[in-house]
Amino acid sequence: MTAQWLEPEWPAPSNVRALCTTRDGGVSTGRHGSLNLGDHVADDAAHVAENRRRVQQAIGTQPVFLQQVHGTGLVSLDDAVHDGTVADACTATTAARACTVMVADCLPVLFTDARGHRVAAAHAGWRGLAGGVLEQTVRVFAQDDGAAHLMAWLGPCIGPKAFEVGAEVKAAFEAQSPGAASCFTPAAAEGKWLADLPALARQRLRAVGVGSLYGNDSGDAWCTVTQSSRFFSHRRDGVSGRFAALVWKV
Repeated sequence: MTAQWLEPEWPAPSNVRALCTTRDGGVSTGRHGSLNLGDHVADDAAHVAENRRRVQQAIGTQPVFLQQVHGTGLVSLDDAVHDGTVADACTATTAARACTVMVADCLPVLFTDARGHRVAAAHAGWRGLAGGVLEQTVRVFAQDDGAAHLMAWLGPCIGPKAFEVGAEVKAAFEAQSPGAASCFTPAAAEGKWLADLPALARQRLRAVGVGSLYGNDSGDAWCTVTQSSRFFSHRRDGVSGRFAALVWKV
């Protein structure tokens, strides 16, 4: 790859590939510069199409770009699923297409099992995370023989120093797990909290038996808000492009 994209460091089997794009390597301009992959953020449609073509050319297979709605819906790319399908997670056991999620502050999570039978990608903002999108994605692996040794890679997202939320967000997580309180610290504004989104995700993944976790450790280098030259951020910019995390089989 000539573009400065992220290649997950995780012990995925040899038939599994994964990457996470950055702002680098595209043709979009202004706030969408340069590799915006979102077709719903007021960017030039021709620019988005060219950016998506470049990603497809780089990985050698077709990414499927979902219409993400901050829910928990999951679709299988083994079926006739096309760009714009409404879902926040996708999975595949064939090598025909790449599981893809777009983000600009929310957390992308990629999955595979130790033998590379299945891959999956999930889009986890706080609503999807609290709603169970990661648990929904993990469940699909349970239908496979030998789905143990599941691993997950957490990509860049809004960091714990930047993600200010209301008390209702903290309460939503604590209602499901009292231990979630450890992922929140008081913010400067009264009644507000700073939420550690990747820590919440790690906590929930471990609770359903996924202990092999890689990628985002809640450090500053992973924060989409502060790493302005590398990542898009809706919270930072208002009008923003989208980058993507992808996982596929070869």
